[in-house]
Amino acid sequence: MKVRTGIELSTQSDIGCLRQNNEDSFGYWEPEDDGQFLRKGRLAVVADGMGGYEGGQEASRLAVETLLAVYRDFTSDDPQQALIEALQAAHQQIRQYSFAHPELRGMGTTCTAAAIVRGAHGHADSDALYYVHVGDTRLYLIRQGQITKVTRDHSYVGRLVESGMISPEEAEHHPQRNILTAALGTNPDLVIDSPGHPEPLRPEDVLVICTDGLWGQVRDPEILDLVENKSAEQAARELIELARDRGGPDNITVEILRLR
Repeated sequence: MKVRTGIELSTQSDIGCLRQNNEDSFGYWEPEDDGQFLRKGRLAVVADGMGGYEGGQEASRLAVETLLAVYRDFTSDDPQQALIEALQAAHQQIRQYSFAHPELRGMGTTCTAAAIVRGAHGHADSDALYYVHVGDTRLYLIRQGQITKVTRDHSYVGRLVESGMISPEEAEHHPQRNILTAALGTNPDLVIDSPGHPEPLRPEDVLVICTDGLWGQVRDPEILDLVENKSAEQAARELIELARDRGGPDNITVEILRLR
């Protein structure tokens, strides 16, 4: 896979310390054709499967494969619409797969995908961020010493925090923090978060997409601290090491994209 200049990319995934298998999946794609690259940019996807051994693995793999394939083939000039359609297609694929394999009923996955497209909306010389998100795999933006959580967690505890019932600190140790309120493949209806308009990006911005196996063990300021002033490769490795040092109860996947 060729990655054009203008970005530094690292994706790393680890089974963690307690799991028997890795139910996380990830992918990265950019077109080889320069004209297509101008329209579609770069696409990064991370998915965290659930539903037991085979179900979770299959669900996350299907999500990533379908998302990359549908986005690759889209013909419209709207990357955001392409992402939404790709996520919907992934949702349908997983549902069909679970109907065909009744023993995997209940399989599902989170999915967070980010596209970086140059020259969007008249900004000829700058990149813009498009994304779609379902579940609790997070997308962060790191800029000038600040970390911002771009996505919101589709989880029971996320709702409690948003409604002011509990604090973000209390959420970190809440016994029900792993209960999702939305996922791909589980319910007939799909909840999708996507921005109303693309987010302009700046040189040296860093995007981090990670599963709860990472953010559940490593706090936002620590993610910021480990990503700043390091190569993407080294930062990803150190983040996974830290999550493992703290027990690594879940699979840990992190995808880091630094704009140059």
